[in-house]
Amino acid sequence: MTSLPATLKRRSPLLVVALCFAVIVLDGYDLMIFGAIVPVLLEYQEWGLGPSEVGIIGSLTTFGMLVGALLVGTLSDIFGRRRVFLISTIWFSAMTLLSAIAPTPELFGGLRLLAGIGLGGVMPTAIALTVEYAPAGRKQFYNAMMFVGYSVGGVLAALLALFLVQPLGFRWLIAFGAVPGLLLVPVIAKYLPESMSYLIRQGKAEQAGELARSYGLEPPASNPATAQGRTGALRYLMGPRRLRPLVLFSIASFAGLLLVYGLNTWLPQIMRSAGYPLGSSISFLLVLNLGAVVGTIASAALADRVGSRIAVTLAFVAAVVTLVGLSLQPNAALLYVFVALAGLGSIGTQILVNGYAAAYFPAWTRGTAVGITLGVGRLGAVVAPLMVGFILESDLSFQWNFYAFLLAAALGLVAILLIPRERNPAAQQASPPATTAASAPD
Repeated sequence: MTSLPATLKRRSPLLVVALCFAVIVLDGYDLMIFGAIVPVLLEYQEWGLGPSEVGIIGSLTTFGMLVGALLVGTLSDIFGRRRVFLISTIWFSAMTLLSAIAPTPELFGGLRLLAGIGLGGVMPTAIALTVEYAPAGRKQFYNAMMFVGYSVGGVLAALLALFLVQPLGFRWLIAFGAVPGLLLVPVIAKYLPESMSYLIRQGKAEQAGELARSYGLEPPASNPATAQGRTGALRYLMGPRRLRPLVLFSIASFAGLLLVYGLNTWLPQIMRSAGYPLGSSISFLLVLNLGAVVGTIASAALADRVGSRIAVTLAFVAAVVTLVGLSLQPNAALLYVFVALAGLGSIGTQILVNGYAAAYFPAWTRGTAVGITLGVGRLGAVVAPLMVGFILESDLSFQWNFYAFLLAAALGLVAILLIPRERNPAAQQASPPATTAASAPD
């Protein structure tokens, strides 16, 4: 077997974090820029769109993400996470660039759906690779450092929209998020390592061991569990004692993503309906994502100290409290505080849920497990733009949007509390054959 290239030796796990972070920034930018341009799309006379129609376009993107997460998450365990990550990055960047020049709203929505498939494939593979290469005891923190790129992308989107949406229009703002992805492809191809658990399943234990040593990690278990076949991870997760936590993680992800996509797609327009001008409405989006950046890093450090279960529970509680506060129309200073905390309660909570799920299941099933939970959870991302669009078109006051988000946060909180505690977590790092499946958490 050939040894690793010299360029892959003596590397920090932070390299994996940085590469995945860079692509997740573009993922976050794509979502937030759509939220920032919603008021502009509603005023774009050539298309004549209403809130419900814009909501449908937003849901088409998230439906594509649902398909991508369910499909690509499993494919990454079959064909390798690095390869799937690369293809997904190329795909969503190209489709996003094409959507920026779409002449009709129908074509625009169709291209947004196709871009969503690539975006849906990026997220679970980025999470799985980051958690796998993170040092023991720092997995939530490393995952948060990587995934905070989502909120950094949101901050960039809000800043660009704040200053450029009026002079340039929505097309240029969408295109700005596509070109960097294509430029990143050769860098990712050169420096991003393959999943060690995937290499082991392919019978390349020696190469996986060299990778582990080059990143200062313990060599992974050498049992490839190849007897289970390509669908072994899915069959394992569907087992009677694994299905319950998988379903509960999916429900928590549904709630978290409904909050993320509901707030980030519609917050500027919700605040405009409450009487704020466009500039101030976009500034709320900026504060939301700044709050998510700070809150996520702090809560992830807490998760590594006290456990993911407690940290995620507290994050959902924060979401409930802040949504109640937002519905009460506080004064301007307190409103910005609540919006910042809502960033932690939405984006931050979902990041913690992702990290919790990735660390909960065995390494060799991680891509499939996170893909399923994110894929099912994407239903929340599909529902959110539609739900808020219909509420805004109804005679209901803008507070009803926050009431709907409040119910989602409560649902996520209950799901997390019902997840069984892990048993024998050390055993989960291996690739167990069918005979040792009982060591999984139940």
